[in-house]
Amino acid sequence: MKNSPSTYRGRFAPSPSGPLHLGSLVAAVGSYLHAKSHQGKWLVRIEDIDPPREMPGATDIILHTLEQHGLYWDEAIRYQSKQSDLYEYHLELLQKQSVTYYCNCTRKLIQQRGGHYHGYCRDRHLTAEGCSLRFKNLAPINYFTDMLQGNIAADQAFSHEDFILKRKDGLYAYHLAVVSDDTDQQINHIVRGSDLLQPTACQLALYQQLKLPQPQYLHLPVVVTKPGLKLSKQNHAPALDNNRATDNLCTVLSWLNHAPPADIANTDCEHILKWASANWLTSKLPQQIEILKAQG
Repeated sequence: MKNSPSTYRGRFAPSPSGPLHLGSLVAAVGSYLHAKSHQGKWLVRIEDIDPPREMPGATDIILHTLEQHGLYWDEAIRYQSKQSDLYEYHLELLQKQSVTYYCNCTRKLIQQRGGHYHGYCRDRHLTAEGCSLRFKNLAPINYFTDMLQGNIAADQAFSHEDFILKRKDGLYAYHLAVVSDDTDQQINHIVRGSDLLQPTACQLALYQQLKLPQPQYLHLPVVVTKPGLKLSKQNHAPALDNNRATDNLCTVLSWLNHAPPADIANTDCEHILKWASANWLTSKLPQQIEILKAQG
């Protein structure tokens, strides 16, 4: 295991299911500025472990959009699709600790039993064929601290589940992949959207079980078109217009209570981001979970 770095290391980790939109730009800009304001490194990782959900060409579009908005990464891009050896390494560690088991429950069955998974297959001793591999969540996380949102009480119906590590179709699940990659890349600060606030408890359970150094978390508000409806690719959010990059940055910075003065806003992406980095304060960020985007 690598030693924990003394310098700030953050990341932005989009999935290539479509182009970036204003909602994803909030996470990109927030993670970038938090890293740069701490004289840290900002990495980009492409979370391409779910081929059925990916859009051809999306990765190139995402990277081009980041560059057009002045968001340049500090190290080589990492692709999760190339990290299977790393994921298998952590799976083997968990299996040696006897905290995994095979499960053949379908989503439909889980819904019929109340919608949350309560360890139905824990003691059934199933084999791998036709099964997913689950984590035996023996010491679930009930509370954790977020740098912006404060002390968080985990939703125990969610955080106490025995979550999936590897799917029936052989694809690696999100929690395993993200913990493996963040550890391997020595990420010690994670700035992302509040839609991932509750899943944090599951990830912390893996860090705890594997005795890995835990990162600090900061969950920014997500942009919604109406309460509870996140601006997202699934909800057909419009792709960012790279010809309006400075306007896009200023919009996002305004949402994050860091609107640049007019003389800065009328320059270019480089100057806007430089100003924002120099003036970035966590205490100024909005603490709510959602930001309501005006229509139009």
